[in-house]
Amino acid sequence: MTSKARKRVVLPTRPSPPTVEQILEDVNGALPSDPVFTSFAPQVLEELPATQENKDPEAERERQYQQSRSYVAMNHRLQIACGLLKQKCEELRQAGDSLEQDILEMKQRTLSGAQGSSCLPGVGSSGYS
Repeated sequence: MTSKARKRVVLPTRPSPPTVEQILEDVNGALPSDPVFTSFAPQVLEELPATQENKDPEAERERQYQQSRSYVAMNHRLQIACGLLKQKCEELRQAGDSLEQDILEMKQRTLSGAQGSSCLPGVGSSGYS
């Protein structure tokens, strides 16, 4: 047997992380309807500090930062749940395949048992030479 040599794919270098100014610019430029700011669970929103109509820019930045952290945490939990769901789906698929195989085997045993019991010795032959 021969093994095929795989070519190594050279990946591009990772971009440098954004600066604090770039992050703040992105967060401040986000629309209120942005999913990052609207898809939080009610208990998470209750934990965030309330602001007084954007009067304190530092408090607003802190609120947005906490919202972003909550979003990242929820996204991480969602990815874990997705992986677990895929795993359970594959287990169910394998169990279904195994069940189908067992059903086929049982049908074959039943059919071979029914055919064997209907063939009685001496039926259809005279027994005389």
